[in-house]
Amino acid sequence: MDCFAVSVVCAVILRRRATGIMLRLAFLFGLFQALMPLLGWALTTRFSAQIQAYDHWIAFAMLAFIGGKMIWDSFKEENESSLNPQEWFTGILLAVATSIDALAVGITYACTGYDSLQSLSLPLVIIGLVSFALSVTGYLLGVRFGEKVNEKVHPELLGGLILLFIGLRILAEHLGLIS
Repeated sequence: MDCFAVSVVCAVILRRRATGIMLRLAFLFGLFQALMPLLGWALTTRFSAQIQAYDHWIAFAMLAFIGGKMIWDSFKEENESSLNPQEWFTGILLAVATSIDALAVGITYACTGYDSLQSLSLPLVIIGLVSFALSVTGYLLGVRFGEKVNEKVHPELLGGLILLFIGLRILAEHLGLIS
C-alpha cells in the first residue's frame, strides 16, 4: 500500500499521465518490494538481530527526509522544486524507502521454513506483481484526481505529509505503538 500511496503522490506532482514514468515507478516499486524480502531472507542467518533492530529507523529516516524535502519545496516557487518523480534517483530512493521494512518479511520467511530460493520464488513474484499493479493503479488515480487536489492544496506539501505519515506509521508499528 505504501507504493500505491507514493504513486498517487507522484502523479499528482507531475500533473499528467506519463506512461513511461508510471511504468518505471511501478517497476522500481515492484522490484524493490520483491528484492527486500529476498535480501532479508539471505541475511537472516548472519545479521537478523541487527536488521530487525534498525530497519524501521532507516525506513523512517529516508521517508522523513524525502517528505521533509517535499514539504520544504512546497513553499518554494513552482520551478524551484527539486524532488522530481521523473528522475531515476528519486524513483529508486522512493522504492527503497517504501520497501525497506520488507526486510522483516524475508526474516520471517527464513524462520518459517522457506529454506531455498526455489521455495521463495512464487511469494516474491506475487509481491512484485501486486506492488507493480498497485503502483500503476495509484498513479492512474493520482492523474485522474490530481487536478482537483492541485486546486485545493500544493501537491508537494500533500506528498511530503503522506510520506512523513508512512514513515511514522512504519516506526510506530515496529516500536509496538500501533498494530
